[in-house]
Amino acid sequence: QLTPSSFLRIGQLSNVDLNEDIRELETELPRQHPNEIPHNEKLLSLKYESLDYDNSENQLFLEEERRINHAAFRTVEIKRWVICAMIGILTGLVACFIDIVVENLAGLKYRVVKGNIDKFTEKGGLSFSLLLWATLNASVVMVGSVIVAFIEPVAAGSGIPQIKCYLNGVKIPHVVRLKTLVIKVCGVILSVVGGLAVGKEGPMIHSGAVIAAGISQGRSTSLKRDFKIFEYFRRDTEKRDFVSAGAAAGVSAAFGAPVGGVLFSLEEGASFWNQFLTWRIFFASMISTFTLNSVLSVYHGNAWDLSSPGLINFGRFDNEKMGYTIQEIPIFIFMGVVGGILGALFNALNYWLTMFRIRYIHRPCLQVVEAMLVAAVTATVGFVMIYCSRDCQPIQGSTVAYPLQLFCADGEYNSMATAFFNTPEKSVVNLFHDPPGSYNPMTLGMFTLMYFFLACWTYGLTVSAGVFIPSLLIGAAWGRLFGISLSYLTKGSIWADPGKYALMGAAAQLGGIVRMTLSLTVIMMEATGNVTYGFPIMLVLMTAKIVGDYFVEGLYDMHIQLQSVPFLHWEAPVTSHSLTAREVMSTPVTCLRRIERVGTVVDILSDTSSNHNGFPVVESNPDATQVAGLRGLILRSQLIVLLKHKVFVERANLSLVQRRLKLKDFRDAYPRFPPIQSIHVSQDERECMIDLSEFMNPSPYTVPQEASLPRVFKLFRALGLRHLVVVDNRNEVVGMVTRKDLARYRLGKEGLEELSLAQT
Repeated sequence: QLTPSSFLRIGQLSNVDLNEDIRELETELPRQHPNEIPHNEKLLSLKYESLDYDNSENQLFLEEERRINHAAFRTVEIKRWVICAMIGILTGLVACFIDIVVENLAGLKYRVVKGNIDKFTEKGGLSFSLLLWATLNASVVMVGSVIVAFIEPVAAGSGIPQIKCYLNGVKIPHVVRLKTLVIKVCGVILSVVGGLAVGKEGPMIHSGAVIAAGISQGRSTSLKRDFKIFEYFRRDTEKRDFVSAGAAAGVSAAFGAPVGGVLFSLEEGASFWNQFLTWRIFFASMISTFTLNSVLSVYHGNAWDLSSPGLINFGRFDNEKMGYTIQEIPIFIFMGVVGGILGALFNALNYWLTMFRIRYIHRPCLQVVEAMLVAAVTATVGFVMIYCSRDCQPIQGSTVAYPLQLFCADGEYNSMATAFFNTPEKSVVNLFHDPPGSYNPMTLGMFTLMYFFLACWTYGLTVSAGVFIPSLLIGAAWGRLFGISLSYLTKGSIWADPGKYALMGAAAQLGGIVRMTLSLTVIMMEATGNVTYGFPIMLVLMTAKIVGDYFVEGLYDMHIQLQSVPFLHWEAPVTSHSLTAREVMSTPVTCLRRIERVGTVVDILSDTSSNHNGFPVVESNPDATQVAGLRGLILRSQLIVLLKHKVFVERANLSLVQRRLKLKDFRDAYPRFPPIQSIHVSQDERECMIDLSEFMNPSPYTVPQEASLPRVFKLFRALGLRHLVVVDNRNEVVGMVTRKDLARYRLGKEGLEELSLAQT
């Protein structure tokens, strides 16, 4: 274990986050580059703040709510629906943009490389083609990686872990900014065109969430434009509901699966749920699929034929050819077990790789170099595999976009090239639908092996990229292999159609890596347009999840844990009934009096050692008979707004008549409240008094100090609190429970463990 002094050292040197920039570090420590950052996954980082899901019901809030009549509430409700429609439309358009640009750029790249290969196959010198392909890939990926590493590191990866944290109530810096959206979209286009083993589906979820957060606020803080609309929604409670709608719209645009989107948002994301929210989210998802569908139909030239509901279209599976029988159920379950084991292996490898990256590859320039290396290696591996493969198939009747002839006879093409010489989405569809006999088992085996390691190496690079499609592709390849070997064993019986096994393998592999059950079943059913497979897909996913969880966590949870985020799961750890609120809470608590000196408030807020965000307000009577009982709770952001507007009373007994603050003043400062250092308070003003009674929340949630940890946890998690005050039997404040105090306790291998807190 690390000693406290080494903790402080880490606090200066490192950042235990994949996505935080190292620029702050370079300004603090000139010319001291640590080669290794000590990183311990048994830490919780203190740099993440919580979101406030609980409205502060102070006098201003109550007055405003009482002024609003029934008709005004109805307009608020209509605004909510309008925002959801806008979220759906914009998410659909962003998805179209990504799709069309990727299709054109990738098509251009493959045409150039194919022409080059065809030219050099005849007269020798294929190494030039390899150089061309690798250089093209590496340069495209370099651009995509530079913008992520140097401009907005949060846009790296698929963004699903970050959105999951945001919906759980953790404020991840920059996660729903406009800049992040732009970098994300450009980055994902470049990394898919650069031929990395990635998909464009995961980042759609993040993009949808950013769009939702932006629209629902009616202004852009990045562009400094305020449109003066939707001001009622400028608080965490409302913003978070819209973000879950945006995430659902993203899934729905990516897979053409509106119901799957709603269920994804429910299963992976939203911590708070009600019927109205479900219905609105479903509306946003439907609109997003419809927008994507209509725009792509117009783009492909058949305006009235709505046939491309999602970015990836698995194509229709026919029922006649593709039914399944009872005796295949055990086979599917076995495939689920294989998928779970392979998924756990993928996650374990990726875990060690990510630890290595956090420790050693933490400078942006190194991250860019690594991304270029991976791109070049991916191209080289693909080229060598195509070059060595002697698996030729006749071109007649096949639907290959870029058939490479290479060393095959005229009128034939190299079937390894259909897997590598294509965007991953197309390869998945080919594996599902190519007729039996299109692939040699050797080809599939080699492809699975290579792609598994490439995809594992690629996830966690500093590029925007999803893990959905690569895992579907790995699974489809070994599933098809499995189907072919079955028909060998059963001497070519009709029921072993390889396409069906490719679908099951894809489900098993994806379920084994990300461990989603409900939403993934529905997404696969909607994407294949076939309900008959609902039952086998469900069995496969359940098996994959159970087997995978036995070994290691899901990929997203693992990355959340590696970033030391204080994430609260659905339930408190099972064995935690022995702990009470007294042992969990943070003490001592910094309290404010109801009428407090301005100087005291400024000093408390400026104190860097205690970076508290909520302060209990106690009775200010100094006489000895009365207890200083709890009167309310006030937030740091509210105090800053009060100091900024200088809401002071000159002497304790004299009340000044001045402009009363309205709730609008607090909303205008949201979400980026100014730091206390930027607010100037003169020496005379420090002697004034400040009256907190109408700004504090007079009814904060409290628990007695004897309450057990699961009880505290349930209250905290279900209401989405940020602060929970612990009081004794005389209603005096004895402690405070925040998210970090609860996220500290986790079930490990030996039972309940307590994580240590680090300042990084």
